[in-house]
Amino acid sequence: MPSIGVLLVNLGTPDAPTPASVRRYLAEFLSDRRVVEIPALLWQPILRGAILPTRPRKSAEAYAQIWTDEGSPLAAITRRQTAALQAALGADVHVAYAMRYGEPAIGAAIDALMAAGCRRILIAPLYPQYCAATTATAVDAVAAHLGALREQPALRFLPPYPADPAYISALAASVEAGLTALDFAPDTLVASFHGMPERTRALGDPYHDQCVLTARLLAEALGRPVEVAFQSRFGRAKWLEPATDATLARLGREGRSVAILAPGFAADCLETLEELAIRGKAGFEAAGGRHFAYIPCLNDGAAGMAMLETLVRRELAGWI
Repeated sequence: MPSIGVLLVNLGTPDAPTPASVRRYLAEFLSDRRVVEIPALLWQPILRGAILPTRPRKSAEAYAQIWTDEGSPLAAITRRQTAALQAALGADVHVAYAMRYGEPAIGAAIDALMAAGCRRILIAPLYPQYCAATTATAVDAVAAHLGALREQPALRFLPPYPADPAYISALAASVEAGLTALDFAPDTLVASFHGMPERTRALGDPYHDQCVLTARLLAEALGRPVEVAFQSRFGRAKWLEPATDATLARLGREGRSVAILAPGFAADCLETLEELAIRGKAGFEAAGGRHFAYIPCLNDGAAGMAMLETLVRRELAGWI
């Protein structure tokens, strides 16, 4: 029976591309004080009265465009990543996965690892760049569950890895393979990261700087420039800039040929497959652009899995 567990943690996904399922998911996600930093007394009436009655239907339509026979792409890819890492680490380590929002929940996954005999657990949030709304809230969820446990495991956490050579090398290999497979030669590479309100940067969140660092190191590895943009703006507050949709419109007007990637996502999901590959392409073409390609995330490909194994083995040093 293994005494060591590894828990991969990603953001989450609805169970189905339906308004009801999306509503449950968004209610949990948008109620997290790390995600929306507005006092609950002000925010919850807006969430319950204006957003949840309307947004789930539109989001469900977007999810329906990318849903697969295996279900949500994010969930399916995370399951495959878990299986591949399990095969790489062998029987002495028990690898599982959880979602911060939705199922399987972090607490239930920790309980299952404990039931399997794991008393040392590495929590691995799959976020290369640190952000309080992603990395920190996953840690919060782990801590909250530990508060309910009589017997607690020994824990380690995989740190963010925005400049790790294994990560940059995997990204570069993925981009080069993606570019080789195209029938045109893009003159512009865009790295699109999930956006955050500008206020979070002013308050000291290192996310923006880590995204810029990743893009700079990737550009050096590829030997060509990489433009940085931020997607998924929400609400009226000022968000990190430049915005991805505005960047793609500008490049379309300039007649550029574009390949876009999403280095901050460990697995393809709604924000990459629908927002970038579908809506991003449509916006680019509507502005006059002709040649556009989306380069998939690292997912469970060989380069990405080799990187993940390297990072996890490093953090398990002394345990295995």
